[in-house]
Amino acid sequence: MNPADRKALVAIIVVILIGILVAFAGSQGGSLVFGMPLFAALVGLSFLIQWLVFMPAYLLQSEKFFDLTGSLTYVSIITIGLALGSEIDVRSLLLWAMVVIWAIRLGAFLFGRIKKAGKDDRFDELKPSFFRFLNVWTIQGLWVTFTMAAALVAITSTVRKELDIFALVGSLIWVLGFVFEVVADNQKSRFSANPDNKGKFIQTGLWSRSRHPNYFGEIMLWLGVAIVTIPVLEGWQWIAFISPVFVTFLLTRVSGVPLLEKKAEKKWGGQEAYEAYKKSTPPLFPRL
Repeated sequence: MNPADRKALVAIIVVILIGILVAFAGSQGGSLVFGMPLFAALVGLSFLIQWLVFMPAYLLQSEKFFDLTGSLTYVSIITIGLALGSEIDVRSLLLWAMVVIWAIRLGAFLFGRIKKAGKDDRFDELKPSFFRFLNVWTIQGLWVTFTMAAALVAITSTVRKELDIFALVGSLIWVLGFVFEVVADNQKSRFSANPDNKGKFIQTGLWSRSRHPNYFGEIMLWLGVAIVTIPVLEGWQWIAFISPVFVTFLLTRVSGVPLLEKKAEKKWGGQEAYEAYKKSTPPLFPRL
């Protein structure tokens, strides 16, 4: 086994262990199904779905269904949690709707994009390696677990409370984030589809207020979900707040903003227009 594969295998083990810890913490005070904590079972299922789809993806050397699988995992896991939870109340239905609407919209958008492009070049070096490609799918299982943790903990919890100010504030923040993400994605898609814009960078619409308005929207909507869950969280269930923290950390420090900023710098760095845009436009939080 070469060093890259060995490193990927270690990463897979670490990711699984982290998933187990989150499953244990989020299950405290939660519903049981067949004598097993429902939250933990759903965390395990989120990983299992990724591994099942990985097998034909590796054999076919294709990443086309990667994003779509992630979105379908969100929808299936949150729906099973709602169906098997202790009681279906308005807060649970609200959280379910937030996750499902977001997942279907983003999944359709990403699948359409990769179908049009033909491939995702991020996977070019990973697909030939069994362990490196498997690692990406395993990380997606943890991604689903982390981002949906707040909603899933609340839905599978045995605590039920009527809607309150937290539900109202959280819903408003979610709507703001969702609108930002959808509008930003659509603006960039229309910009990229225009042949006159080939080789140019977008700096209109929401992109004139933030260099990454779609990521700002993503962070805001998951923060909104977490706020809705606050009244029903108890003890170890507060691990659920790892959801907005994880999304923020990943998008601002790991795979979101840093990668795209590096790519943009390589493509347009030094150009007067881009340097002026970068100087006047914040990387994430929109300027008024």
